[in-house]
Amino acid sequence: MTRTRIPARPRRTPSGGPTALGLGLLLLIPVTAPAEQDTVPAPPSLDAPLEPEGQAPRPAGEAVELGLPDGDPPSAASGEGLTLSVEDAVLLALRHNRSLAAEQLQPAITGTFEAVERAVFDAELFAEMSASREESVRQFSEVNRPPAVSLSQREQAEAGLRQTLPTGTDIELTLSASRSERRDQISTTEQFTSRAGLTLTQALLQGARIESNLASLRQARVDTAISRYAFRGFAESLVADVEQAYWDYVLASRNTAIFEESLEVARRQLEETRQRIRVGDRPETEETSALAEVALRRQGLIDARSQRARARIRLLQLINPPAARWDSRIQAEDTPTPDVPPLEPMAAHLQLAMDLRPDLNEARLQLQRGELEVVRTRQGLLPRLDLFITLGQSGYADSFGSAWRAVDDEGYDYSLGLQFSHPLGNRAGEADARRARLSREQARESLYHMEQLTALDVQNAWYEANRTREQIAATRQTRILQEQVLETEQTRFRVGSGTALAVAQAQRDLLESRLDEMEAIIRHRQALTDLYRQSGTLLLRRGIEAPGDTRAETAY
Repeated sequence: MTRTRIPARPRRTPSGGPTALGLGLLLLIPVTAPAEQDTVPAPPSLDAPLEPEGQAPRPAGEAVELGLPDGDPPSAASGEGLTLSVEDAVLLALRHNRSLAAEQLQPAITGTFEAVERAVFDAELFAEMSASREESVRQFSEVNRPPAVSLSQREQAEAGLRQTLPTGTDIELTLSASRSERRDQISTTEQFTSRAGLTLTQALLQGARIESNLASLRQARVDTAISRYAFRGFAESLVADVEQAYWDYVLASRNTAIFEESLEVARRQLEETRQRIRVGDRPETEETSALAEVALRRQGLIDARSQRARARIRLLQLINPPAARWDSRIQAEDTPTPDVPPLEPMAAHLQLAMDLRPDLNEARLQLQRGELEVVRTRQGLLPRLDLFITLGQSGYADSFGSAWRAVDDEGYDYSLGLQFSHPLGNRAGEADARRARLSREQARESLYHMEQLTALDVQNAWYEANRTREQIAATRQTRILQEQVLETEQTRFRVGSGTALAVAQAQRDLLESRLDEMEAIIRHRQALTDLYRQSGTLLLRRGIEAPGDTRAETAY
């Protein structure tokens, strides 16, 4: 049984940088954020709990286990609201996500086929009992002669043990006992017979190679390994989705706060404009620009709240916390800052991806499986030629006990021979072997293609992470300059040389720059998550141990 655990101690990333303490999940610069509450009305259907009532517990023992810390985060037990860090969200998802619970069973299901293939070489115990009775009547031609009636009956019992070996050998050991009786008008004959026999059948051509006979079992083992890498890939995708959804919610929450703040600023600007109009310092047309700006801010706030609500329910669906409902509030504890470390070299990510990407390791195992299929089907090209030997020792007496004691007497039997068979043309065997060779070539080409796609994915993810990292500094500088522009326009407006329209435009530009800066910060965190997933190191960097953390072996 493979156990996956999250160690409660510091870990080192492949680059040597420290990860966070606690659950071992990397915290991305935690900063406490104020609680947010969606004001979008929730429909009645959102009153339903996330976890259906009477839901069966998650499977244990038969599935790939995740050795998680006991208990959920304290806030997860409350249905009123959740206060979550990104590591809390990942922990809840690993413990309660329903799709992960289903995926955990797949390696166990696949492993049952390995047991089926192994059972081919298990010993088999067999037994048989039978009884027969025959009565015959012989009619004579003489008129006065009565017909002759004879009665035969037989009881037989047989038990034994048979087994097939990987060497292509079939062994069968049998013990049998029988009683026969024949009765007619003249005499009655009764005989007891016992026999111990051994039969050996050895394949000489088809089925004689151990590699061929074990190919199906080894393929089943490869399938089990493939399912474990598939589970790791699914777990990585789930962790990546949870982190992406968490930061989407953080971004939507911060955007909502920015729009609320900008709406309040627009309202104050409107009130200031109205005061200046009343004292005759500004024409009445200035009020229209200020009103339009308030309406525009309200419009943006409505969209921001809607995006936050969608991000919230998406995050709830992924983490599936107990006792929570669809309308449960979420308070995000972590908000990233503009300070980000430099990226590791692209070559390091490429090398890690070639070794650790689950889908790439699955492709390697598929090629290995194809090699085994070629070995298995190659035997189908050979004729069937078997050597068989049967040895037996029999005893005869007037009772069962005496018959078994008489097994050591001179009664014996043996047979020796060859059996040959081969279909004319052997089209089925040729087709199977050709299909196996073509499938192996297809798996090899698929592996080469997968390696190219892996390199492409890693490089694209690295360039995206680098782009968002550089955008953080650029958007920050833009926001600082826009603050100065707004301050200048507000000063000009107060001294009478500026207009409300110019102030509104400056406020709008500042709002966009603030949104761009926050989005650049969040997108960089998400780009890093995607880069780690593309390189196959996301679970390692988050301190999560799971099956498939090494390069797939190419040996059987």
